[in-house]
Amino acid sequence: MMNAGCSHFLTRRSALATLVSTAFLASGRGSQAAPTPQPGAVRFGYDDVVTQARLLGERPFDPGGLTIPPELSKLTYDSYREIRFRREKALWQESGSDFRLHPFHLGFLHNKPVQLHVVKNGNAIPIPFTTGLFEYGKVPVPKQLSPSLGFAGFAVTTTLNNPKVQDEVISFLGASYFRLIGRGHRYGLSARSLAIDVGGKQPEEFPFFRALWLEEPGADSLDLVIYALLDSPSVTGAFRYVVSPGRKTSTTVTATILPRVEIPRIGIAPLTSMFLAGEGDLGHRTDFRPEVHDSDGLLMQTGSGDWIWRPIRNPGSLRISSFGDRDPRGFGLMQRDREYGHYQDLEAHYHARPGYWVEPIGEWGEGRVDLIEIPTNNEAFDNIVACWTPAQPLEIGKASEFTYRIAALSTTNDLHPMAQVRNSFSGWDSREPDADGMGKQRFIIDFADGDLGYFLNDPKRVEIVASATAGSITNTIIDANPAAKGFRVILDATLPVGQTADLRAHLKARNRILSETWTQSWSVPSPAVRGAPDHVVTRD
Repeated sequence: MMNAGCSHFLTRRSALATLVSTAFLASGRGSQAAPTPQPGAVRFGYDDVVTQARLLGERPFDPGGLTIPPELSKLTYDSYREIRFRREKALWQESGSDFRLHPFHLGFLHNKPVQLHVVKNGNAIPIPFTTGLFEYGKVPVPKQLSPSLGFAGFAVTTTLNNPKVQDEVISFLGASYFRLIGRGHRYGLSARSLAIDVGGKQPEEFPFFRALWLEEPGADSLDLVIYALLDSPSVTGAFRYVVSPGRKTSTTVTATILPRVEIPRIGIAPLTSMFLAGEGDLGHRTDFRPEVHDSDGLLMQTGSGDWIWRPIRNPGSLRISSFGDRDPRGFGLMQRDREYGHYQDLEAHYHARPGYWVEPIGEWGEGRVDLIEIPTNNEAFDNIVACWTPAQPLEIGKASEFTYRIAALSTTNDLHPMAQVRNSFSGWDSREPDADGMGKQRFIIDFADGDLGYFLNDPKRVEIVASATAGSITNTIIDANPAAKGFRVILDATLPVGQTADLRAHLKARNRILSETWTQSWSVPSPAVRGAPDHVVTRD
């Protein structure tokens, strides 16, 4: 039996499969043969999930079945960490595949049950819960938990870094979050399947998964296919994820979204990260570590082909930057700084955190890339979000489909051949207005790589192209930087009190563009509105 709220939408194939699901997990390996569909029978697939999402969306949101037993909800952070899946019980061990499936236990903050299924020989077979799948450490083993309880999510391991060793490659845990890593990576930022009202005037809504299906991989499977049924008060949805592990692990996502109501701020392909302190935020350091962040910048390729780099900051107040575009070619939250010495963290390994690059497939039309930066003084909380927001709200009850690819990257050097922003600093800062009501600030940008090493032989050929949407740039300086095989740019800007500006700068030699475009917003708030949100809107 399934969770209330989605049991109405099970296919008959899934209902029949329940009869064999207990035997399916008896050995913890899923080695028993599942029923073979009769000739001409329809195999479970993405269209089935879309149908469930459509039927679910035709009914009012039902929160039934979204609670867990008290003994699980009362688990603390430390007690929940005591509960671990028994790796010897991992599914698919006898399938001949390199993939292994490890469900997560419910409890603590993970209090919304999700029903897991394995699609075997075309049949969607529910995975029943049993305490025998887990080690409980110092936590008493719960009693009388139903096989239909569900799970918090799952992780999949494979031979990612060593042909003889199983390492996690992707996990789904919490709301609609998932994380993927490539070779040599440590988990850092997260991807989400959908975001609603991030940075809006009302509390953010978190869509969640009611059910997840994984196609059992075969001995020759290079990819892993996952389906998901999403629900929330405002929207339902169906998702398909095709995971391709490797040095640059990627996931191709197909999303079918069906709004129940009009959603003014809906985030497509949202990414969530953490930024506490970086080279430009020394005032946010809380201990000996020079930098603390999962990502250090937002990279974008616009529909017209321009490359833009926006350094991430830990702002003094909520900051929303919107980059208008049509049919974007890509965007992502990246961890460009890979030097261990810049972090000095032996546990978190921030230098090994991946960046996520989102590449839209097909035309996404008019919209904007939103970057939301939320103040924080704790590295335990994600405070950075980037997503695509369509210009017009999605039509109520109508299926809107978006397809894109997310890749986990160690470097952005392979994305384009131009020079990149390596560092970004703030120099002197005089936001308190002078006698003329103007604030002043200096910005310092290091450009490196690309073809800049060639131009170090004749630095005078390199020029700065700088602009500001408000105020003015009063002075520019460019210096050769042989140590970085590039150039250092200094911008002095002024801005009237109460205004916010978007600054941009790139390098060129005659008519040849040499670098991506650095961009940064800054403001000189009036004393009466200090701490109010900044919202910068730009158009590319």
